[in-house]
Amino acid sequence: MELRVVIWVWEFLVGRTQRASVGGQLSKEVKVTPGVPKGSNLGPLLFLMYVNDIWKNTDSNIRLFADDCTIYRKITNKNDIEKLQKVLDTLRKWAAENGMKIITGKSKVIRFTRAQVKNPLNYSLGDQKIPEMSSCKYLGIILQSDLNWVDHVNYTVQKTWKALHFVMHVLKKGNRSTKKFSLHIIGMSYS
Repeated sequence: MELRVVIWVWEFLVGRTQRASVGGQLSKEVKVTPGVPKGSNLGPLLFLMYVNDIWKNTDSNIRLFADDCTIYRKITNKNDIEKLQKVLDTLRKWAAENGMKIITGKSKVIRFTRAQVKNPLNYSLGDQKIPEMSSCKYLGIILQSDLNWVDHVNYTVQKTWKALHFVMHVLKKGNRSTKKFSLHIIGMSYS
């Protein structure tokens, strides 16, 4: 049974081709070598199985969500800083051994504290320094280094206003009964 599953997955991944359609014209087919088919149900599962051992040989917390990896650790002294850098070195080695590429341009470091800090953080992935940020977006929430929620609240309010303006624009074009029905639904959602 296990061998059949391996063969099935192998056949799913190997020998794939793709082509583009522009203005009704199709390009010629080219072979696809890396990765899994985009939009497939099996793709995310295979990816998660592939990266499932990324946490091994680390003593910091690692969280995976799709193709994003977050590493965090409470820092109380210089030894903790060195341990976190060691985890980054281990992660880089793991990626090389597994044929994965870490996109250092998308990597960032953030320090959560209310204390006044003078020393910059100097974490790196190989010879690439990871930039320190004062805020970052994590699973749709904007986190600020000073533990303030102002940026996230402003972002949420801005998204809400855009949605409201869209609904108002659509309602302008609707007939009288659509407007009454839509306003009734909007009114119900706020009560």
